[in-house]
Amino acid sequence: MQRDIYTAEHEAFRDTVRTFLEKEVLPHHERWEQEGAVSREVWRAAGRQGLLGLAVDPEYGGGGTDDFRHSAVLIEEFARAGASGLALSLHNDIVGPYLTRLADDAQKRRWLPGFTTGETITAIAMTEPGAGSDLQGIRTTATDQGDHYLLNGTKTFISNGILADLVVVVARTTPEGGSSGQSLLVVERGMAGFERGRNLDKIGQKAQDTAELSFADVRVPKENLLGAENQAFSALMANLAQERLAIAVGAAAAAEHVLELTTAYVKEREAFGRPLARLQHVRFEIAEMATECAVTRSFVDRCITEHGAGRLDAAHASMAKWWATELQKRTVDRCLQLHGGYGYMTEYRVARAFLDGRIQTIYGGTTEIMKEIIGRSLLG
Repeated sequence: MQRDIYTAEHEAFRDTVRTFLEKEVLPHHERWEQEGAVSREVWRAAGRQGLLGLAVDPEYGGGGTDDFRHSAVLIEEFARAGASGLALSLHNDIVGPYLTRLADDAQKRRWLPGFTTGETITAIAMTEPGAGSDLQGIRTTATDQGDHYLLNGTKTFISNGILADLVVVVARTTPEGGSSGQSLLVVERGMAGFERGRNLDKIGQKAQDTAELSFADVRVPKENLLGAENQAFSALMANLAQERLAIAVGAAAAAEHVLELTTAYVKEREAFGRPLARLQHVRFEIAEMATECAVTRSFVDRCITEHGAGRLDAAHASMAKWWATELQKRTVDRCLQLHGGYGYMTEYRVARAFLDGRIQTIYGGTTEIMKEIIGRSLLG
């Protein structure tokens, strides 16, 4: 079916993203996977191409648009290209809103120009070794010392953890405050006591640097408090809907693309003297996956529209996230099976998609957490 959520402007932007991927990303991605991180130069190239800070005010070099459809186009094209290393959506759609909505004018002048040029790479540090998806279980502390906070704790599974120049850290500023006692502190590269662990060895997304971060008596000036003290939890909840929608958009696009590759493969690959596509079982598999992808696409596109209108709530964002990522996982697994032994070879795109996509049902809130959010919204 014809999609109707994008305009000619969005499709022109899609062409820009595809050109950027072909020129700046795909020729280098295999090397980045071996090295465990992308180059800093590709971030600067993304800045020059206008792919960073889409929602940032033009005063600071940004695109000045709050139209999430531009981000959706970017996410879709990166998913279809299998370019998992360059975490532009993390930078734009997850970290970006904290800076644009919570930073004061002085903070915006300090941080946003580099954010839009790619000179300043960002990350957000929520997850802890003992907390996982439980944000209320965060133990990292920030003790008020007058003109600064003393930050102590450990974060793990932090995307962009090695390259990041600026990390938004969720810390507890009121020991007994529960979810109401958390604040957002911006930790900058070079602050004493801020250390990065090794680049974690993941089963997929090898070009995406992921690290454990530690904070030992890091002196974070009060000027680096983002938003109001003890108000982080409400900000986190407000931004998580967009984060989960972004993951859903990528999941739907990835599933569709792997299905396209597999459809072409079964038309060409022969078994028992005829193409796989001639076998009824294979046709049924393709038919089922195509239907599931089409239904999912319809719902995700509706969520993009609702988000643009300011109506996407936590429950529907959670529905999109868990359904689309579970669909991606299921579709890629079935497509790998249809490739037979070749599907197990990493030179085939389906094998890399299997490894890279497995995290989708985990980060941004696990499938189980998504169902809990939906259940509470319905049952209280």
